[in-house]
Amino acid sequence: MGDSIFNFGDILDAVGAKMGPDDPALIHGDRVISWPDMTARSNNVARALHARGAEPGDKAGFYLRNQPEYIEALAACFKGRLTHVNVNYRYLDDELTYIFDNSDAAVVFFDREFREHVERVKDRLPEVKVWVEIGGDGSDTPDYAVAYEDLTQEGDGKPLDIERSDDDLLFLYTGGTTGMPKGVMWSHRIWRESSLESMKTIYGFAPTNMNEHLALVDEMGKLSRQLPACPLMHGTGLFTAMGAMFGGGAIVTLENTKHFDPVELWDTVDRRGVTAMAIVGDAFAKPMLRVLEENPGKYDLSSVQTITSSGVMWSMDVKRGLIEHMPQVALMDSFGASEAVGFGMSVTTAEGVQQTAKFQIGQNCKVFTEDRREVKPGSGEPGFIARGGPGVPLGYYKDPEKTKKTFWEVNGERFAVPGDWCTVEEDGTITLLGRGSNCINSAGEKIYPEEVEEALKNHEAVRDALVVGLPDEKWGQAVTAVVELNDGANVDEDTLKAFVQTQLARYKAPKRIFFKPSLGRAPNGKADYKAIKTYAMEQAGVSA
Repeated sequence: MGDSIFNFGDILDAVGAKMGPDDPALIHGDRVISWPDMTARSNNVARALHARGAEPGDKAGFYLRNQPEYIEALAACFKGRLTHVNVNYRYLDDELTYIFDNSDAAVVFFDREFREHVERVKDRLPEVKVWVEIGGDGSDTPDYAVAYEDLTQEGDGKPLDIERSDDDLLFLYTGGTTGMPKGVMWSHRIWRESSLESMKTIYGFAPTNMNEHLALVDEMGKLSRQLPACPLMHGTGLFTAMGAMFGGGAIVTLENTKHFDPVELWDTVDRRGVTAMAIVGDAFAKPMLRVLEENPGKYDLSSVQTITSSGVMWSMDVKRGLIEHMPQVALMDSFGASEAVGFGMSVTTAEGVQQTAKFQIGQNCKVFTEDRREVKPGSGEPGFIARGGPGVPLGYYKDPEKTKKTFWEVNGERFAVPGDWCTVEEDGTITLLGRGSNCINSAGEKIYPEEVEEALKNHEAVRDALVVGLPDEKWGQAVTAVVELNDGANVDEDTLKAFVQTQLARYKAPKRIFFKPSLGRAPNGKADYKAIKTYAMEQAGVSA
């Protein structure tokens, strides 16, 4: 075993050797897998994949919902020097083929739920060496695949005798909001350096060697019970789960893998002593709060220390409501992207709150204009948030052109610039405006949809809102909202327009508002702006 605190496989070998049978690693309903069991099983899976032709550097697709096997197979890949590739389980045949082909997947883990999808695409993917089916007892595993449980039982469970590298990779494919999904290449060293930097910011210290890391495992890591409520196939769920795993904690997954069930979440928090959760904004937080308000005092929430959200706005009223039920909790609003983490952090506690979309700028972060000038604090000039320092990924897999557009070099330093606009206040904090690709240009004014959406969601009748720009002869683009109301709520378009005008400049208020029973957000809370824009255009009777 190496002494690297950067290679994930080395970390897991060291942590696994330290943990005992009473230390849970994976919890899913009544099923509990201890650290010794997960360690042995993942060692066996890694060795079994090598025996079937997988080689260090090969890519492994994860076509799975949130389940213990996702984390266990992830550990196996880290130990066996295979590169994780996240796969959106909502994809259809052509999208699946694209992901597996673009990533050069040699191994694919898939749940038996998706067997029919796999059978339709597998012949288009001759480079896949091993198809691994998860679920069931293995008695009906198709001929082209091997049963995952069989792999866990091959071998003696001992660590692999293998030299690893800090340059081993983890892929995180973006959601493809502009064009096809792109695979962000994170080396183990880059991801770990970024994580250690965050630890220094939050706790004031970070380990510099394996002994110090293991001391932290003893002191606090193994007490963690992390529940990723959002999908592991996306960065927020995956990265928070990885942090808990490397710290020797337990990762708790919900049994209802197809739909977010806030009742099951709070039951699980109560039963399993969950200490931390990962969510994605109001899409998760609002139903969570609703259950607590409908069942005051029902759940023991004393174990919850932090709830982390990333990816979309998390409104202040909802945060305050959650804190009323959990006064000890710290609500962490993290500003990051698939291309970089640590752009900024907003922390809300019972003692203090911050405004929605206002963040303390992260270490090694700067804000640049389109012509790559650094924005002056307090100037009011919008710019792109950029992440420099050691935590910048290598780029997009097999796409040097898009890599060049997103990963800038400014004054000899390399930055990740995913395209999020913000302003820099005089005190150095940043106010998030939104992703540039969604920016609305109305009569020469730049309007950021997220700002208008937050204003709409502050109305008591509104459950969710999305804002797009529609073609307009007078304005160029007209700010247009599509709103989902709370159950039983009744409010008209004019009332909502007037409400927004009490919070924002009049030119930012929607010119039209349409209502829709559901905005159809993805499981990770992300919005499908393309579909919403199509719906709004149909309702408005306009063409592109």
